[in-house]
Amino acid sequence: MQRSNMVETSSFYHTVSNEGHQYTGIIYLLKHFGWIWVGLLAGDDESGERFLKKLESLFLQHKICSAFVQRMPVDSRFPELDELNTISANTNEFYSDPKVNALVVYGETLTVMWLSTALFFAGVNYTEKVWIMTGQIDFASTVISRDWKYEIFQGTLIFAIHSNEHEEFQIYLQNIKPAKTHLDDFFKEFWAQAFGCSIPDPKDPTESHKFCSGTESLRDLPGILFEMVMTGHSYSIYNAVFAVAHALHNLDLSRPKHKAVRMTRPLEEINPWQLHHFLQTLSLNNTDGETVSFNENKEMGSGFDIINLLIFSNNSFHKVKVGRIGTKDSQGKQFIIEDNKIKWHGSANKIHPLSLCNPYCQPGYQKEKKEGEQFCCYDCVRCPEGKISNERDTEDCFKCPSDQYPNQEHDKCFPKMIVFLSYEEPLGISLAASAIFFFSVTVLVLKIFHLHKDSPIVKANNRDLTYALLISLLLCFLSPFLFIGKPGMMTCFLRQPAFGVIFSLAVSCVLAKTITVVVAFMATKPGSGMRKWMGKRLTCLIVFSSSSIPVGMCAIWLTISPPFPNLDMDTLTTEIVAECKEGSVAMFYLVLGYMGLLSIISFSVAFLARKLPDSFNEAKFITFSMLVFTSVWLSFVPTYLSTKGKYMVAVEIFSILASSAGLLGCIFFPKCFIIVLRPELNNKEHLMRRKQMQK
Repeated sequence: MQRSNMVETSSFYHTVSNEGHQYTGIIYLLKHFGWIWVGLLAGDDESGERFLKKLESLFLQHKICSAFVQRMPVDSRFPELDELNTISANTNEFYSDPKVNALVVYGETLTVMWLSTALFFAGVNYTEKVWIMTGQIDFASTVISRDWKYEIFQGTLIFAIHSNEHEEFQIYLQNIKPAKTHLDDFFKEFWAQAFGCSIPDPKDPTESHKFCSGTESLRDLPGILFEMVMTGHSYSIYNAVFAVAHALHNLDLSRPKHKAVRMTRPLEEINPWQLHHFLQTLSLNNTDGETVSFNENKEMGSGFDIINLLIFSNNSFHKVKVGRIGTKDSQGKQFIIEDNKIKWHGSANKIHPLSLCNPYCQPGYQKEKKEGEQFCCYDCVRCPEGKISNERDTEDCFKCPSDQYPNQEHDKCFPKMIVFLSYEEPLGISLAASAIFFFSVTVLVLKIFHLHKDSPIVKANNRDLTYALLISLLLCFLSPFLFIGKPGMMTCFLRQPAFGVIFSLAVSCVLAKTITVVVAFMATKPGSGMRKWMGKRLTCLIVFSSSSIPVGMCAIWLTISPPFPNLDMDTLTTEIVAECKEGSVAMFYLVLGYMGLLSIISFSVAFLARKLPDSFNEAKFITFSMLVFTSVWLSFVPTYLSTKGKYMVAVEIFSILASSAGLLGCIFFPKCFIIVLRPELNNKEHLMRRKQMQK
């Protein structure tokens, strides 16, 4: 391989995961437990500065706030008293804040020692907080820490370099004895500091106040001084050696047999660049069953373990693996945490503590920012009318789906009931019963007129028009049944057009009767040319021309934009209104306006003809009937527009019944009274006598 290629392929392989996974893990951990008001402690050096900048940037992205930032010394000197008092005062100030219960610590082992010293001098001897520490911190310390109380860090969550239990490694550590081990200076110093005794040296006859007995074992040391398990650093070294060994083995297997004899060539003759290909393509399981391989960034990418630290009164501790970050599990999760395995500090042993600027906003409330404070500090205000929040700490309340409505607490949505004017409710029953009653009365009146069709009073008031008016009133009293019940395609299609055509026909008949009275009076004058208009021709022309206009309007209406059934979900808060939409609202009001115009014309003509001398003159009765009719429909419009839901239908039905009953009662009741109760007035003699008296 050429030199240029060698330079290009040279690289640094990482057996420890990228530190960025720690930052991601901290964010995941804080979000998982809902800790958004967090204290930050970091070493007062460049790495601590980088950590704070990176983490505070992530905090902003994930809506987490730093309640405070505390910098800790990183040197190994013992502080002066003034400096120690200042650090202790600052430490006590943030530690005594009851809102901040999650503290993220970044630094080296010295950072923890400074922190524990500051807490000790601040008088803090119990644990209330949840400490979250990064993988750079190692609790293994020097012998001066043996009598130091570390229970303040009980329940700490540590991001540790990934490792695995390795039984052979523990057996190896348990078998280490001074007599079996090469006595180098490092070993002697460690053993003396760990066990507080001296290892006798045959070459140095100097007596010691305490010699080691030889029965000392590393497993007897508290965990704060020495861990029997394979640490993350040791496991990374183990994987690195494992990877290089297999790369060398694969390199050796790749050589042709005729060029070299395997396993005999010294390692010094192998160039480092020759291992690149084998390291990059390496993928195998180590003795613990974990896959050893490098990704495209030449990182092993085993991630970080989340460790729950349990510290005992003798400073021994037990590490419980409660989660992992940086590698995906079988379900594709990058962050794994087992809450049930975590042991919190004494006051929060069952449930995890909260770390919030203020209590959660409960369902039914939404956040409202406090002026001049960080976004993690907010007030909770009730959701506005028509909106809900069904989760805690909702930014904004939201509306229920259109077919649901919010409850009074504004935290749930309930299905709306579909309502319409039905036959099962009292209002529907009473309106239907009224329609049937007036229909029956109209049938009775029609029968009376038919039985007395040859009587003077029936003949005098245009018998054919009377029948036409009574039949149109029958249809008017039947039309409410198109309005009662759940709207369907056919009922909606027929409802308003039928109402407009039938009522226009009824008013046209009334108008024809009124004009007939006027023409009849004018025809009696000597030399009048109105005689030729007497008879059926005039009445048929009036009725046909007046009623054909709304028929044409309705035909256009049904062609361009017919009425249709609709569910109105917005008008009422708790109900869905099953209704008929008019389709073209303009056509609806045009038909209604035409009917009003006919009634006004009929009323005006009848009013002018009310004093004409004639026997059985209907003009007076028509005037009063059209006054009732017009009053009902003039009051209908504002009432109809001001009501909602099924009551709009009820208003229209009531107007139909009231106006129809007004026509029936005012026009036909006096005639029926004479026909049934005063038959002596229904004769020609009375008719002639009335004429003479009027002359």
